[in-house]
Amino acid sequence: MNKKIVTGLLIALALVFCPAFFAPERTFADEETSEETSENSDVNATNISLTPVSKILQIASGSVYDNTFTVNNEGSRDLEIEVFAAPYSYIYSEESDSYQLGFNNQNSFTQLSRWITFKGEDGSYDKNIHLTLAPNSKKDIEFRISTPGSIPAGGQYAVIFARTMNGVASANGIKTEASPGMVVYGRSTEGETIISAEVSGLTIEQSITDGEKNRNNINAYAKVKNTGNVDFTAVGKLVVDGILGGGHYETETGGRVSVIPETELIVSDEWKETPGFGIFKVTWTVEAADKTETTEKIIVINVIPVIILIIIVLTIVIVWCIMRGKKRKERRSRLSV
Repeated sequence: MNKKIVTGLLIALALVFCPAFFAPERTFADEETSEETSENSDVNATNISLTPVSKILQIASGSVYDNTFTVNNEGSRDLEIEVFAAPYSYIYSEESDSYQLGFNNQNSFTQLSRWITFKGEDGSYDKNIHLTLAPNSKKDIEFRISTPGSIPAGGQYAVIFARTMNGVASANGIKTEASPGMVVYGRSTEGETIISAEVSGLTIEQSITDGEKNRNNINAYAKVKNTGNVDFTAVGKLVVDGILGGGHYETETGGRVSVIPETELIVSDEWKETPGFGIFKVTWTVEAADKTETTEKIIVINVIPVIILIIIVLTIVIVWCIMRGKKRKERRSRLSV
């Protein structure tokens, strides 16, 4: 067996077992540009935001609290804006078997929305106000929380919206509105504060992405339920190590979610930059209120095809060496005659 045959076999085997290493890298930037261009003009025309995105306030019964936030018009047109408050809560959906964010559900933890009023141009406070904001300008809005003589213990949650009233007609003829919101977390200073959680369903798994790199991503998630009466932040930490040691990934900014009472949410993280193959020890730890849960799993990515390829290549090399050795012996035996 000569060198050309061996080389050809090696290339053929590599193409069969490791096609990803030889496939050209795909790019989707040019394909998406034409579809997004018509919509981007609308986005640039209507670009509204609130700062900050959230506020945490300590509240007591029978009190008045004044505070402010800022509405920013970063677009290229005048905006007519309505400012109002709504309940901030999650509602369980049987269809998706998960909790979905909603702004119409009233419960004992969303009474805060009833206590919020906004200062108008005439100096009076109302449940909602209207204003016009010029392009590339901003305006500070004063709001007031007036609590009743008795308020529940724990947390109170509302979201303040700034909704555009003069929507923009998009390319498909649908008139759109922007409604950015600022979440207000009210923490009662009265009664007993209960910080309690349930952590379940810790899972580590692989998922094959259909995107640019088509990799076997490593994902982790868990369900966190708030069984207390005040919000907390659930934190998930994903750690990926090599089976023989050496760290590959550790959660930095991901894996965090704020959970309000009577809500069960998913905390998750993902290692997107996985290599083409390898064996990894994966640890997933979730901390929520008074609970900490951990699970571990060994993840194997494309190792078997690589091992088979190595075995086949070694077999070819050994056979080639044996045949070459036989030819040398035959040559020596002919020369010695």
